Amino acid sequence: MSFPPRFLDEIRARVGLSERIGRSVRLIRRGREHVGLCPFHNEKTPSFTVNDDKGFFHCFGCGAHGDVIAFAMQNDGLAFPEAVERLAGEAGLAMPERTPEARAEARRLDGIQEVLEFAAGWFARVLARTEEPDGARWFAARGLSAETISRFRLGYAPASGRALALVLEGEGVPVETACDAGLLRRPDDGRPYDFFRGRVVFPIGDGAGRAVGFGARSLGGAGPKYINSPESPLFRKRRTLYNLAGARRPAREAGTVVVCEGYMDVIALAQAGIAHAVAPLGTAVTEDHLAALWRLAAEPVLCLDGDRAGRAAARRAAERALPLLAPGRSLAFAFLPDGEDPDSLVARAGAGALRERLDAAVPLVEVAWRGVAAGKRADTPERRAGLLREIDKRIAEIADPRVRAAYGAAFRARFDAAFRAPRRRDSRRRNAWAARGFEELAAPPGDSERLERLMLVAMLNHPGLLPEFAEELAEIEFEAPGLRNLRALLVDFAAAPEPTAAALRERLAAAGALDYAQRLVAPGSWESGRIAESFARPEADADAARAGFRHLAGRRRRAALEADLRAAEAELGERMDGEALAVLVQLRRQLHALDNADARPPAYPGASAGAGLVSRGCGIT
Repeated sequence: MSFPPRFLDEIRARVGLSERIGRSVRLIRRGREHVGLCPFHNEKTPSFTVNDDKGFFHCFGCGAHGDVIAFAMQNDGLAFPEAVERLAGEAGLAMPERTPEARAEARRLDGIQEVLEFAAGWFARVLARTEEPDGARWFAARGLSAETISRFRLGYAPASGRALALVLEGEGVPVETACDAGLLRRPDDGRPYDFFRGRVVFPIGDGAGRAVGFGARSLGGAGPKYINSPESPLFRKRRTLYNLAGARRPAREAGTVVVCEGYMDVIALAQAGIAHAVAPLGTAVTEDHLAALWRLAAEPVLCLDGDRAGRAAARRAAERALPLLAPGRSLAFAFLPDGEDPDSLVARAGAGALRERLDAAVPLVEVAWRGVAAGKRADTPERRAGLLREIDKRIAEIADPRVRAAYGAAFRARFDAAFRAPRRRDSRRRNAWAARGFEELAAPPGDSERLERLMLVAMLNHPGLLPEFAEELAEIEFEAPGLRNLRALLVDFAAAPEPTAAALRERLAAAGALDYAQRLVAPGSWESGRIAESFARPEADADAARAGFRHLAGRRRRAALEADLRAAEAELGERMDGEALAVLVQLRRQLHALDNADARPPAYPGASAGAGLVSRGCGIT
């Protein structure tokens, strides 16, 4: 079975080769390639290489070689049509129909694409003609070199109304094909005329670099400043990024991709040595754009104006990105000085000034937090509750449970810092974490704090359970500052690719929290001599630890609900209205449901009340 070449190229462009192969082969990056053990023959020394820029894999041991389709065939045992269908599904592409009508449509699109490529070359030749100097003068005024003009295939559309129409007619191109390509317009009566007139022209390519449309800028006169080719099966603005093919290799080398607003920003950055830049086509960043960007880099940087419009655009992009986040996949935002765009900033202050802004990019979590909290007040219980409700709604949009848990912890930490009054503690306890002191742990804990310590001990001794309970852990309000900070570290660590004890130890050490965690797991900090607590010990099995943590979380939630219930009863006593009564009823229902679901944790039979965690090989010691 044959498929349209354009369809196969789109699969290769959308499905990252190293990402696809990395699902079944452990790959290590070396320079511009990835290497690993060949999945097609037994070997102990890696001889299997993956090159994203060239789009193929190769094994120097057994000779296996091919693109992403060939890998799916060999690794998954699929026939060619099956491999294409599976990869198309992963790329979000509908399979082409194989009817005679579908084959005719494929031939029609091939003809349109060929005409677009011809037009791109013709516009470029017109730009170089001395009798048409306006376009060349415009690009020269913006400091573009001949090499840059050639690299981006920039061109010029003459002001006369039928220059391109006559050329296409001479080449034997059917008028219908030229109109379908968006190059000509056919009036109700009269001859077709050029769609682009008196404008500099920017060819827009697909993932393989082939022209699928054009953007054009007016040099003065009537009409909009910028226009694009009409929408067509080949050209969809919400899916297309300018310079996508040109930025692919530089983005992999740089480890990131920069998203600008317009064509000239991308071109000016490339000329200044920042070749890993792309731009949407006059639209906001869409879900399709994000998918394409994440195939280039794990954390694209959106380069925006620093004014109100730029901040609003950042919030919209953050809201669109949140539901799509996954471990290791995010965004960052570089804000430019008011009134500057990348093109003007580079022209005025050089590429170094822009690189400084890119290096200082704000992470997505901060932009998302500002979008929720900016301008909000939380100086009353009702306002705090309302803001927390908005935070919960925003966090709930995130589909991935690990990222959702990490964002929950991050947002609540920001809420505490911004809106919660500091607790009244002596100065030594307030500064315990920063000073690496242990006064907080040395003090006898109350019932609530003892539960908090025990919950964290269970997670420290059983880090493999963190991905399962990170979201629940993030939702619990911890009383002690040190425990609250450690909780945030654990929730963040839950998103690690391999949440092992060794990896946790490294993460705690890097954060300066290892000594605190080791003191916490020492028996005297949390143990009260009851056998029910044996589930938290490192030698407990996973099922016991899981059941024990759930029991503790239920007790902690019950304490919080009881406190909220007392506050709601007092609120109802002050204002007898339907809203206050509804809150009280809902809290009672939640408490009742929690009581019905409660169960004591199973005791771990192999542990005695006096077993020591440190001596028994705690994961962080």
